[in-house]
Parts: sequence; structure tokens; C-alpha cells
Amino acid sequence: MTTTHTLAIQDLSVGYGDRAVIEHLDLAVPPGRITAIVGANACGKSTLLRSMSRLLSPTGGQVLLDGRQVHRMPAKELARTLGLLPQSPIAPEGITVADLVGRGRHPHQRLLSRWSKADDLAVAEALDATVTAALAERPVDELSGGQRQRVWIAMALAQQTDLLFLDEPTTFLDVSHQIEVLDLLTDLNRRRGTTIVMVLHDLNLAARYADHLVALADGGVHASGTPQEVLTEDCVRAVFGLDCQVLEDPVSGRPMMLPIGRHHVRAKPG
Repeated sequence: MTTTHTLAIQDLSVGYGDRAVIEHLDLAVPPGRITAIVGANACGKSTLLRSMSRLLSPTGGQVLLDGRQVHRMPAKELARTLGLLPQSPIAPEGITVADLVGRGRHPHQRLLSRWSKADDLAVAEALDATVTAALAERPVDELSGGQRQRVWIAMALAQQTDLLFLDEPTTFLDVSHQIEVLDLLTDLNRRRGTTIVMVLHDLNLAARYADHLVALADGGVHASGTPQEVLTEDCVRAVFGLDCQVLEDPVSGRPMMLPIGRHHVRAKPG
């Protein structure tokens, strides 16, 4: 099953006060695929994601979900279709893991409706998928950073939306848990056809796990396309100001970037 929802950004401009962060940006998100947004610090990655999910209002242009402006849609209606895991979310003091994950079901609750078996099942599946079921009764504020991140992802999964946005979902996670989370999102995409858009810092993980890469620079899209089209030596130099070599990842066959710094460069023989 693949979602048929379309998401398009047209001539989008967003800023904070007098400071423009994104200017006249156009982008189409491939439905039913995994898209990773990459770019240097402060290039507008999180700003773009927040604007796409209507947490930030644009100063110009529009974000269209199935042809409708997301900033004019009723909040609960949008939340049944589009879920967002923001960067560094804050949990209410003393809330347990189970209660926090259960909040992902709120968009599906009707006025005066009761908690249902479907809600129980959605929460249980989300806890199992993120390997956090054993933490269900523990307060969130007692967890480690990695455990807390997985619980927030569980809440987003419990929302069961056709589109899921995640802002740096691998933050605070060690390498093994980063792979676990990205494998989990890939499973979600392949089983349910969920359209996933995530901000990632690791270019090689982005190229391995995403079907579509968007590289931001100077307030706009510098490059957009498959990992092979976007993760090139010229693009990395233009977007990050970094010299590198791009090779084929021996595990995935996708492109893999090797940065070139001032040290540790093998001397040429002779």
C-alpha cells in the first residue's frame, strides 16, 4: 500500500522577524517514498520541515497537501494525515512513556468518544516497533537521551499518519540505535507506504536510506533527486564547503562520501 497524498511547496519564503531563512523555494515530495533533507547548519532544514507541517507560517508562497493549503486546514484534520517529530521535543513533567505515546492517538479521538481497542493496539505496536514496551510505566524524564528519542518516535508512529516528518530522528542515539531507527522507518515505508520526510546530518546514512535527497543552500534547493544525482563531489563542495571523494557504498550500492580534511591524506608513492 502506498499513500496517494501529494505534497508540494510553491514559491515558499519563511523567516524570523526581518531575517529571511528560505526564499522562493519550490519542491515536490515524492509520495510513498523516503525523502531526506540535508545541508549545512543554519541553512533552513528545520525551518522548511516546520513550515511544511504548518508550525511556521510562510511570509510568501504556500504548502499544498492534496491541493489544499496546509495553513488553512483544520489542525485535527491535518494531524490525522501528517505527523511531525520536532527537534528536541519537551514532555510534560512526570508523564509516563505509555501516556506520552498514547497522545499520538489524540487526532483520532472524536468528541465524547472513548479510548478504543484500536488505540490500544496502535500504542502497543508503536512501543514494540521502537523496543520501548519495557519502559511503558516509567516516567519519560527518567530515561536516557536515546531511550527518550525512541519514545518520541513511538508517539509519532502511534499517530498512524500517511505522511511522517522527523527532524533529526537519530539525535542522541549511538550508531546501533541510529541504524535501528532508520531500519524501522524503512519498514514503515515499505509495509504501509508511509511518505517519510526527515532531516539528517549524516550524508552517508541519508544516501543509504532515502529514495530522494534534497540539499539546501542559500535559502533554497541546491539539488534534488536520487542519492546518485545529489551526493556528488561538486554538490558536497557547494553545499558544505568540503572537499571529498564519492565512492560506491559496498553495502548498499548507493553513493558514499569520504571527507578530505587537512590531515590523514595518504601520501602518493614516489
